[in-house]
Order: sequence, then C-alpha cells, then structure tokens
Amino acid sequence: MFNPARLKLARDRRQLTKKALADLAGVSQLTLTRLETGRTPEPERSTVASLAKALGFPPEFFFLDDYEPLTSSVVSFRSLQAMTSRQEAAALASGSLALQLLEWITARFNLPAPDLLNLRGEEPVAAAMALRTYWGIGMKPIGPLLKLLEVKGVRLFSLAERHKNVDAFSCWRDGTPMMFLNGFKSAERGRFDAAHELGHLVLHAHCGASGRDAEREADRFAAAFLMPQDDLISQISPQPSLEILIRAKSRWGVSLAALVRNCYEAKLISEWHYRDMYRTLSIAGYRTKEPAPLIREQSVLWKKIFESLWRDRITKDQVAKELAFPADVIQDLIGGLCDSLPSEEDVPQPKRPVLRIV
Repeated sequence: MFNPARLKLARDRRQLTKKALADLAGVSQLTLTRLETGRTPEPERSTVASLAKALGFPPEFFFLDDYEPLTSSVVSFRSLQAMTSRQEAAALASGSLALQLLEWITARFNLPAPDLLNLRGEEPVAAAMALRTYWGIGMKPIGPLLKLLEVKGVRLFSLAERHKNVDAFSCWRDGTPMMFLNGFKSAERGRFDAAHELGHLVLHAHCGASGRDAEREADRFAAAFLMPQDDLISQISPQPSLEILIRAKSRWGVSLAALVRNCYEAKLISEWHYRDMYRTLSIAGYRTKEPAPLIREQSVLWKKIFESLWRDRITKDQVAKELAFPADVIQDLIGGLCDSLPSEEDVPQPKRPVLRIV
C-alpha cells in the first residue's frame, strides 16, 4: 500500500516545496496534497513513477512500511536560528533515513555498545572531567576524536548539506547516541563540533536541547573536554605570542581561535592581549582559514563495515537497493566520513570469452 509519510520524507530530503515537486512531476498540487495526507491511498502507477523520478527515489520506497521519524523535539541543533524550515526538515529527514540504515547495519554487525555517562544537570567543565576520568583519558590530549566516539558507541553520520546554516546535531534513539556532522568547516572546527555534540549527549541526555544556555553549556564542555585547563597551563607560558599558539594548537587538535579563547579563560593572556589577538586573527583571515591545518578525521567503524561488506562483494549501491534508497542517500550519510565507499563500478566484471580459430 502507498505510504504517504514516505512521500513527505523524500520531499523533505530533497528540500522541495509541494509546488516545486508538483511542477517537476507534472502533477497538480491538489493531487500531491491528497497523496501526502493519505486521501488517495492507491495512486496511479504512472503518478508514483513521475514522483519517484522527480525525487530521485526508487518507486518501491513509497510502498515500504511506516517508520519512526526523527523530530526536532529530540534533536540538539546547533544553528537553529540560522536554519530555514526547509533546511531543518531536510536534516531531520536525513536523520530518519540514517535510522533505517542503522537498523540494517545493526542486524548484520555487532557494533560497540554505548558507554557514555548521564551527566544531566552537572556543571559543564566538571562533566567533561568526569567523562575523561570515566574513559581513562585523564588530562592527556585526545587523539582521533571520531575513533574514540565510535569505540564508545556513538553512531556517526555525515550531513549532505555543506552549508554554514546547517551545523552538527545529535540525539538519543532507543538508548543509542547518534551524531550528525557537517564537513563544511575546517578539521579543527569539526573536532570542536563533535565535542560540542558529545556535550549535548551527556549533559542534555534523552531530550533535545536548544537555546543559548544549552549551547553555551555544550561549548564549555567541548572546550574543557578537548583542552583541560591543567594541561593548557602546563604547556603554555603566560602571555604567549600568536606564533607560539599556532605551533601549540596541534597538541589539542583545536582551532587557533578556540585556543586563544581558552588561554584567556585560563588567565594565560590578559583581556587586552586577548582582544588584540582576535583582531590579528581577523586581519590575517585565521577565523575562516586555519593556519597549519589538520587533516580531517575519518570514521574507522564505517570503513571496517564497508570493507567487510566488500569482501562479500556488497557495495553501497546494493545496500541502497535493499533499503529502496537512492545510492546518493547512502553516500550522503557516510561519504563525508570516509574517503571512498565501494560502488557497483568497483565490482570486477567477468571477462568475456575470446573465440579463437584453431
């Protein structure tokens, strides 16, 4: 039976209004509205085919069972004020599709169990130190952060929207922490985003957190988690130059701006020095282009999963077919975290026999 919720999910994912989709598919807005509201339970096959082509989804996608959608009430969006309603709907649609992909993967692989603390109500810096202690990190700098998160059971996905308005977001679903990361920013800022979302997961567990207070708490958690003040003070002398901080920032894997801010919070630089440094950062363009940039981190878990699937000659395209997804959806959800995923083009083709005259 035709599933109207699936039609809206695909439309949201493609960021299309009803009018835009109706025009692309060559149907009336009234027809589309009746389909999305379930008032036309058995549409013509030609209508479904036209909608599927316009949306770039397989026709069978629209006949799958109901799914549990991801909603804004359980998601911690970082840039909610800057996002348009269409961008928010597309991000949530990505999350809903990710849940279906994760269900497929979980049925075939034993993934690391979640191992986070519920630190709801704790002071952010104390919460960061508590989680470091629980994970046995102490005051040491954190190496590959994405690898650490995956080992601790956080399910990572990438976002297709490489746009400054659509930032990272996170949520809990059925006891599993999920994080969606946007590769639009530098590697350093991407690490901070991941630590920020970790803050939401442990400080605002099991409920979507929004508003300035929640964002400030997650920022403070991220700064303390990546750059413990004791380690910072032991490594940076008072009143450091910008050149010293550029060389030092790789220790914590953070942006120069974040390091300058933390040095100020740790009273290693004066307020005047702090303001002067920020002016210099802006003039030099270091607020948008990171000096001595890091290499962007990648997912270890997804790489292992698709390497295992590839040994059975299963590609992302075949996974997409089993889920009745477009192949680009799988690429969008994982491709930002891995350099390359095996596709149908990588499958070795059998050699055609050569006829010889003897």
